Amino acid sequence: MRWWLVVASLWLLVVLTISEAQASNRPGNRDTGTHRKRRKMNGQGLGRASAGHSRPLKIRLIPGPRNPVEPRENQGNTLFLDSYKNIQEQHSSYNVIPVPNDPGTSVTPLTQEEIQRIIWREEEEHRQEEERLRKKDEARKKKRKQRKEQEEIQRKLVEERRREEEEALRLQLDKEEEEWRRRKEAAEKEARERERKLEEERRMQEEILREELLALVEEVEKQQEKEDEEEAVWLRGDVFQMTPKETEEPEEPDLLPAPIPRPPGATEDELKEMEAEVEEEEEEREVVVVNVGSLPPGCEISDVTVTCDNAKLIYFPPLAIPELKSLSLEGNNISSIPEGAFNGIPNLEWINLKKNKLTSAGIDARAFKGLKMLRRLYFDGNLLEAVPSDLPPTLQELKINENRLRGLEESSFQDLSTLVILELEGNLLSEGNVAPVAFAPLIQLSYLRMGRNHFRTIPQGLPISLLELYLENNLIEEISEGIFNETQNLNVVSLRHNRLEETRIAPMAWINHRNLESIDLSHNHLYLVPSYLPRSLVHLVLVGNNIERIPGYVFAHMDPGIEYLYLSYNKLDGEGIEPESFFGSYNSMVELCLDHNQLIAVPSGINEMTNLHFLRLNNNNIRSIPDEGICDPNHDGDSTLVALRLENNYLDPQKISPTAFSCVRSASSVVLKPQNTK
Repeated sequence: MRWWLVVASLWLLVVLTISEAQASNRPGNRDTGTHRKRRKMNGQGLGRASAGHSRPLKIRLIPGPRNPVEPRENQGNTLFLDSYKNIQEQHSSYNVIPVPNDPGTSVTPLTQEEIQRIIWREEEEHRQEEERLRKKDEARKKKRKQRKEQEEIQRKLVEERRREEEEALRLQLDKEEEEWRRRKEAAEKEARERERKLEEERRMQEEILREELLALVEEVEKQQEKEDEEEAVWLRGDVFQMTPKETEEPEEPDLLPAPIPRPPGATEDELKEMEAEVEEEEEEREVVVVNVGSLPPGCEISDVTVTCDNAKLIYFPPLAIPELKSLSLEGNNISSIPEGAFNGIPNLEWINLKKNKLTSAGIDARAFKGLKMLRRLYFDGNLLEAVPSDLPPTLQELKINENRLRGLEESSFQDLSTLVILELEGNLLSEGNVAPVAFAPLIQLSYLRMGRNHFRTIPQGLPISLLELYLENNLIEEISEGIFNETQNLNVVSLRHNRLEETRIAPMAWINHRNLESIDLSHNHLYLVPSYLPRSLVHLVLVGNNIERIPGYVFAHMDPGIEYLYLSYNKLDGEGIEPESFFGSYNSMVELCLDHNQLIAVPSGINEMTNLHFLRLNNNNIRSIPDEGICDPNHDGDSTLVALRLENNYLDPQKISPTAFSCVRSASSVVLKPQNTK
């Protein structure tokens, strides 16, 4: 109760005042005048107790002349003014009389005015103290407010700086992504353009071949009655052996001196001796038929190479340069090579006869007989119907692409035991006109190209030494069991653009091969990924088929495992890939292309591929990327994914979690734009 506290304070003040008064009236006190003067200066009737007094004076209350007033009960929330009024009422009924310590000392009671001044002073001090506390509290609140304002300003500055840095980083990432996408689009566009041009060239060549074939068929029908010894060989309905075309050999200029007339009366032995001498003289003269300064128009010589490309030559030029190593006659109208054409250039190592009009009948059987160092010989783009005979046994590379070869006989490659590269693309070859032992002499052959022919099956009798076989753009419908039994060293097989189905590939055709690493089955008639693929397979291309499903465990038997799998441009959908489809390739897969299909989600098993570098899922119907769809969050190793393509799906990049691409080395390596609209 507050008013009792006020009363107690007043009592204590009165006691102190009385004690001081007594001390001033005590005999022997030298400071009496001083205390009186101090009370007078203070304007108060009440003195202060000196520091030397050990205890205060006692006071007692004596009822005054007025009637006593009953004290009111103090309420918990009563204001100080009510307490002050109560005190006044109390003092109006009581007199304050100080009680001295010494009973013999008289005490003068305090007047009402002195008590009123004491109360006012205490009230003023209380108000000043409250004002001081209020100002201190206001100052503290002001400082707190200023500190909060400064913290808010600092926070806004930090937030603004962070937003600016994020915006700069986002712009940089967008720029890198745009640059990456632009480069990719340019590369893809260039690749598509190049493929389109190649396809157009191939179609044009096929059209030209078709026209030439029809013309040859008509000519064969006309001459069939006259040439009974030649009969067509029909196999599988559309491949037959053509009859040789009769061509008139153009007259060659007389490069040799006129024969020496026979002397009269000479004996037979003398005649033989004279003929031998004449031949020796002719050979000596042939060596010096021409010199460097007498090259045909349009020809150039550089060191040991003579180039006569597109020089409009109609005959083989006479040359006498023994040190010559290379001769190029590409793009002329040469139709024949006579005997002795190379007598003046016996050290040739490379001859280029591409894009001329050479025929089999126009090449003399002994034309290449004297070339003991020839390594490379090119006949691309001529009219040859058979492989020229008696080719130098030193040949290592022979190209007869884009001709009219009607078959390969048992003796076509006789004595070519050192041949390493053989190209026979764009001819009329088939399994019906290729002898099973035609390749037997080629004991060192490693590289064989026979694309753009008419094979329906893999040719028989392939060389044991063969490493790479290319049979693109044929009519191959099946791969029979045992066809590759003799070619255990085979490493690459290309069967693009044929008519293969997975049911026409024999289970034991190549499954046990330990060296066959690359197979290209693009643009065939496959509906499933073929089973029984080689155990050693590393690179498999199945682009442009009708594949709808990848059977489970189809790669499980491979060792060390498939690394490059291309399944672009097929018909894979959400049900076409099983959880076990990629079993056996989780630790080996490096590149996986599933673009241009009908996938509606990321196939299961991709997040388990710990060595995956390139992943293409663009141009599908994918609508979301789960956090664990591509990257395994539990994988502790380094990020391996270098490039990820997801454009042209139905994705919302804003809804993809950042952790979905945690295994990608760089954010700029993820291509997400553009996306299809719903």
